[in-house]
Amino acid sequence: MCAFGGLFSPTFPLAELPQVNLTNGQIQTTLYLPDADKGYYRGTRFDWAGAFKNLDYKGHTFIEPWFDNYDPKLHDAISGPVEEFTPLGYADAKPGSTFVKIGVGTLRKSEDKPYAFAKYYDVADPGKWQLKEHNDYIDFTHELSDNATGYGYVYRKTVRLTKGKSELVLEHSLKNTGKLPIETSVYNHNFFIIDKQPTGPTVTVQFPFDVKAEGKGFGSTILAQGNRLVYSRELEKKENVYSAGLQGFGPTATDYDIRIENQKTGAGVHITSDQPLQKLVYWACATTSCPEPYIHLIASPGQEVKWKIAYEFYEKTK
Repeated sequence: MCAFGGLFSPTFPLAELPQVNLTNGQIQTTLYLPDADKGYYRGTRFDWAGAFKNLDYKGHTFIEPWFDNYDPKLHDAISGPVEEFTPLGYADAKPGSTFVKIGVGTLRKSEDKPYAFAKYYDVADPGKWQLKEHNDYIDFTHELSDNATGYGYVYRKTVRLTKGKSELVLEHSLKNTGKLPIETSVYNHNFFIIDKQPTGPTVTVQFPFDVKAEGKGFGSTILAQGNRLVYSRELEKKENVYSAGLQGFGPTATDYDIRIENQKTGAGVHITSDQPLQKLVYWACATTSCPEPYIHLIASPGQEVKWKIAYEFYEKTK
């Protein structure tokens, strides 16, 4: 569910939850820490490492809750740049047996139906988390041992504020320690809310290529104009737009280059990666505009793969 940007006040208690503050002198941010018993996010959709509470730069705000309702096991009760891996072994698992979500753990398949990201699956094994906290970065390590699924891994993610820059970097590595090869896709949902402004004509999303888009609301509420997406009006509460795949990007990492800007306040975020786009989904509601860039990962047993995503925060010169 989506609320109007800046017009809601979450009533759930957040101060007591495990969290850490990071700053590099330019950016200030708070992250919730993974905890199977008392963590802020205990849903089974998104990676538990690096759930953001807030992020500020030069008086501009970029991250806050975009939703009305909160429950620690609700699939989308999470903010900021947050990642989801497609499941491993779900199609082959029988009801009652298990499958794997990287960054979450081993989950139990409840019924003979296709995987549904909005459904909560019981966690059979949350794996082991190790954290190393620093002033301007935090290291997360999630280890899941090879089990009945045949999958095992060591997943490392560093959330880093670059020294001397207005930049946030997510550094990842995934080592396959199981018997089966790992093939998955991972995307970042990018739940940014810039300066509490609602989704509408003040928000633009820009790419390095001419973008083509089809889907719910495209061509009417949201328009492709050259290399930009623009809105014809503000979205209403509970309204959303969606495209299962924007088109126009090429096979190299240079097209993983996205800018989300608020033209009213002049604040923006520039998103890049060292990996090419596999696909580019787009979703927005009344509070947040979310390009969802996917990358494809393959790791044979014993192999390690690495990737990086960078976020540069800026203020446009008026």
